Amino acid sequence: MKTPVFTALMIGIAIQLSAQEGNVSIQQDPKIDQLVKLYTEANSNTGYYQIQVGFGDYQKAQNLKSQVEIDFPDWYSKIEFESPTYRVRLGRFKTKLEAERKYLEVRKKYPDAMLLKPEKASKS
Repeated sequence: MKTPVFTALMIGIAIQLSAQEGNVSIQQDPKIDQLVKLYTEANSNTGYYQIQVGFGDYQKAQNLKSQVEIDFPDWYSKIEFESPTYRVRLGRFKTKLEAERKYLEVRKKYPDAMLLKPEKASKS
């Protein structure tokens, strides 16, 4: 009865001892880094139209952002600090046409809203 247990133990040890170790090396095309950089630039804040809904001190901006999230729950919204005030911005629109259509919709609820053009990225 000890023989099957001993045999199974020896087979397990033999299998474990025959396991191989290896090194993996990845050769990456240098153009991939360029593509990642282009992708990051394309998806950064520059290049998107946004709608500024309002501004004020931090508490006012928080309250306004909460209200905007209720009124437009499917749109991206954020608070940005630009000295000396906090600004509530809505949306990330790639085209001017899309931004203008949404802007007309937002103005019905927030008459002081402003459409912001994207800043041109400076090449350094």
